[in-house]
Amino acid sequence: MPGLELAEVILAVIIGTLAAIVYSLRVLILLERRVASMEMNIQKMTSKVLQEEGVIERAVARSSSKKKH
Repeated sequence: MPGLELAEVILAVIIGTLAAIVYSLRVLILLERRVASMEMNIQKMTSKVLQEEGVIERAVARSSSKKKH
């Protein structure tokens, strides 16, 4: 029965290909989560920098208005 052996080989190749696709999707999802986490950290740092920038601008505006008077 050589036909049955060929079918088994083809089935094994198809299953192996599907397993590789599932594994690569899993890795892709994990990488996407890491990138999303990095983006959140960058957003948090950016908001902190913007807050500090506002504080500095207000301090500079106050000191320049005191010097004018």
